Amino acid sequence: MSVTVFTNARVIDPARGLDEQGSVIVSGATILAAGAAAYNQGIPHGAEVVDCAGKAVMPGLIDARVFIGEPGGEHRETIASASVAAASGGVTSLVMMPDTDPVIDNVALVEFVQRTARDTSDVHIYPAAAVTKGLHGHEMTEFGLLREAGAVAFTEGRHTIASALVMRRALTYARDFGAVIAHETQDRDLGAGGVMNEGLYASWLGLPGIPREAEAIPLERDLMLARLTGGAYHAAKISTSASAAAIRRARDDGANVTAGVAIHNLALNENDVGEYRTFFRLAPPLRAEEDRLAMIEALRDGAIDLVVSSHDPQDVDTKRLPFADAAAGAIGLETLLAVTLRLYHNGDLSLLRVAEILSSGPARIFGLPGGSLTPGAPADLIVVDLDEPWIVREADIRSRSKNTCFEGARLQGRVLQTLVAGRTVFSI
Repeated sequence: MSVTVFTNARVIDPARGLDEQGSVIVSGATILAAGAAAYNQGIPHGAEVVDCAGKAVMPGLIDARVFIGEPGGEHRETIASASVAAASGGVTSLVMMPDTDPVIDNVALVEFVQRTARDTSDVHIYPAAAVTKGLHGHEMTEFGLLREAGAVAFTEGRHTIASALVMRRALTYARDFGAVIAHETQDRDLGAGGVMNEGLYASWLGLPGIPREAEAIPLERDLMLARLTGGAYHAAKISTSASAAAIRRARDDGANVTAGVAIHNLALNENDVGEYRTFFRLAPPLRAEEDRLAMIEALRDGAIDLVVSSHDPQDVDTKRLPFADAAAGAIGLETLLAVTLRLYHNGDLSLLRVAEILSSGPARIFGLPGGSLTPGAPADLIVVDLDEPWIVREADIRSRSKNTCFEGARLQGRVLQTLVAGRTVFSI
């Protein structure tokens, strides 16, 4: 069995609260040792040695909210192309949303994703199944069979369940099967026709707005139902200070709730819409600056547990349209780490916290392997130059779609090497 030693590294393991100089020893597909203790063990006979020259070694990222076109929208993204993009961004595992054609709402589709990923993907791809058949919000799917087949969570993807009764039943069944309901919330009526954050800037642009309450009202309902049922509820993408406050209150009341935020709601605000640039038509919409700062504070105090790319590839036919007619969504697998590292470089978050919200946090919430450099853990890891500057250029994007809202952005921190199950799937 091959052994590789990454020596002279800054070892970051959020699962153990470890940030120290040392080594990481990989034996086959497994972590053998990591940290200063591994350095003190020396180098096993016959091992391949990689001198990291002070670069960081941390667990591979786990992106808990990724939209992929396959099946039905392969022109936007395939499982294979998404995996290439993920590996280059340091994402070694991702949770795939059920918004496909057909919808992932039955065992055959879960098995299709698993089989295709096994045959074509360089990274781990875990399917999430729909809560309701066809994502229509009415008839529930077969949670037990889907869970047994390998669905790691249940979600309506881009959709919000309007019926409180359906949500109550979903939380109850998910609890019985040890599963999580991950839900995006936007009130269908309050958000109807809105295309950006409601406020003065939307008025200046002459665009219909989505009020913050459109997110908070259904979220408050869901949190009450989570308390009622005892089910595990994950607020998939919150974007307002009111939502963060609601999560804190629900936890104080003993509800089993967690929360995530999309990277664009951490890094951008409504002013970035600028001159009707459709790559900034996103869901949730870019909010006011005070909401962006509230999301950072919620990450700092633990109200938000993880950050997602919300990778949502769209082609020119759905983006080269008037702003109000364009599809919402942007790609993000390749920029997730570097954009999140802005919070480290400006002092908002420690590097350990950045690693936690991108790896061990999602692993814990969704019960996934990885997210740790603990001995015996899967050898899913990345080597990162935390200081290397780079510019996001369309020509360098590996995703099949190019709709990034960070085009031209100057970022600091680059993935040099990505290992999945001990095998190098990306390197510079």
